[in-house]
Amino acid sequence: MRVSQMLNPTLREVPAEAEVVSHQLMLRAGFIRKVAGGIYTYLPLGWRVIKKIEQIVREEMDAKGGQELMMPIVQPAEIWKETGRWDLYGPEMFRLKDRHDREFCLGPTHEELITDLVRSEVRSYKQLPLLLYQIQNKYRDERRPRFGLMRGREFIMKDLYSFDRDAESCKISYQKMFDAYERVFTRCGLTFRAVEADPGAIGGSGGSHEFMVLAESGEAVVVFCSECNYAANVEKAECLPRPVQGEGEIKIQTESDNKVYTPECRTIEQVADFLGVKKSSLIKSLMYKGDNQFYLLLVRGDREINEVKINNALGPFINLRMATAEEVEELLGCPPGFVGPVSIPSNIVIAADLEVAEMKDAVCGANEKDYHLVNVRCSRDFVPQKVADLRMVTTDDPCPRCGGKMKQARGIEVGQVFNLGTKYSEALGATYLDEKGKEQLCYMGCYGIGVSRTMAAAIEQNHDENGIIWPMAIAPYHCIIVPVSIKDEQIASVAQQLYQEFQDAGVETVFDDRDERPGVKFKDADLIGYPLRVTIGSKALAQGKVELFQRKNGQVELVDVDKVCSKVKSIIDTSLNK
Repeated sequence: MRVSQMLNPTLREVPAEAEVVSHQLMLRAGFIRKVAGGIYTYLPLGWRVIKKIEQIVREEMDAKGGQELMMPIVQPAEIWKETGRWDLYGPEMFRLKDRHDREFCLGPTHEELITDLVRSEVRSYKQLPLLLYQIQNKYRDERRPRFGLMRGREFIMKDLYSFDRDAESCKISYQKMFDAYERVFTRCGLTFRAVEADPGAIGGSGGSHEFMVLAESGEAVVVFCSECNYAANVEKAECLPRPVQGEGEIKIQTESDNKVYTPECRTIEQVADFLGVKKSSLIKSLMYKGDNQFYLLLVRGDREINEVKINNALGPFINLRMATAEEVEELLGCPPGFVGPVSIPSNIVIAADLEVAEMKDAVCGANEKDYHLVNVRCSRDFVPQKVADLRMVTTDDPCPRCGGKMKQARGIEVGQVFNLGTKYSEALGATYLDEKGKEQLCYMGCYGIGVSRTMAAAIEQNHDENGIIWPMAIAPYHCIIVPVSIKDEQIASVAQQLYQEFQDAGVETVFDDRDERPGVKFKDADLIGYPLRVTIGSKALAQGKVELFQRKNGQVELVDVDKVCSKVKSIIDTSLNK
């Protein structure tokens, strides 16, 4: 491809709307253009990257026995109502009606549709296992679309669904996909980690893993053990109770048995300072509302609540949120900073973290403005209806598997695998007849890769101050030929000769045939991120050589004109065959 013929509008300035590096560079390098919030057009170079990622995904899915199909984006509401997710999915679902007033949605995912297909077409155990997948657009009405392709309202996704005879067979399919995902992201040239994850709105109780591309700009936080292979999203990471050395019974003058005056002490820090105790001696009491029920959530004063764990322990909720100050006042007659679990109304459900259940001589709110209670103990002074792991993990926590030291990193989720069990097959009646003619439920798994997100994540992990540094496997083109002056007949002739030779050898090559200054061409090449650049200048050409530059490591070498094609091809082949 000649640059003079390409639709590749590069920008010198960073667009004001772009917050993260991948968004900035994709706009500047002419890969995407915004249509509306969270919706983008892929320009030719960006689309080439997308197609390369898709091809890697397709090859690895096919290698594991996957069969590609295509399902409609527009889905009828009835099938979502069968599983109960029409209401559960909430406002992120794009909903619409046809001219006959029938309800539809734009597919955010396809569990219902694929299960409906299988329940109609599969009759016998002989038809299982099945691995069915598609690569297509998905739609989610994000409240705040941002970060370019990282959190959009329209995005490209590969979703595969497995159907098996039983739980053990389902585990085999899950492992197949886990292994395939490791192959996909390795082939894409990414540094990643698979971590235990929460299944979220997809559901299922058989386990889930996220594949995280490690990058400082990642919006997700992952923790991992330095001594074993345990790794998890912070929202999922298990927290073992860690008893601390208590203060002992708090000796302080109180107005009654254990009530103490704490004027204007509304925060954990203020109460701890006023009483002269550690934050770990306090019970942090937070009022939440899940659907139509109020919950009082309790964690130790030096801990943070984990809303995902709350939802899993007490929900699932369609709408989980913190109670407003007005709601707390109406329920308990005090501001939020003085709430505690002792003697609260019976219609409020108390849920305590594992550590709270072990606390002795604790401090908590007295449900009265400017007062706290001291020397409080779980089971004696209050009884939680639920005791569970409700807190956020920290790097001070030991590994829940081996007790080793935990570390933390930021990551970008590019894929997730789910063991769904019979959640959808039971709701939709997806069954088969076993060897004895008895009807059995299919066991399912679902497996997603964000194709467009993978493109953005690759840039977040591979860039410098000059632009993108594409891994060879997903670069839009592998090499660019840059003649220093297209008006110099000898330089232009050699450039044209090499361009033809590279094409004949199967090297994906761009020829910068523009009448531009060399600096402009070099800046564009670095911005776009071509892995290799062959520069043809009069000084080197006088020696029968051209300059070969490798974008990844900055290595520059002079290579004979008649050997540069084989050298370039060797570098590409070596990189792709790693």
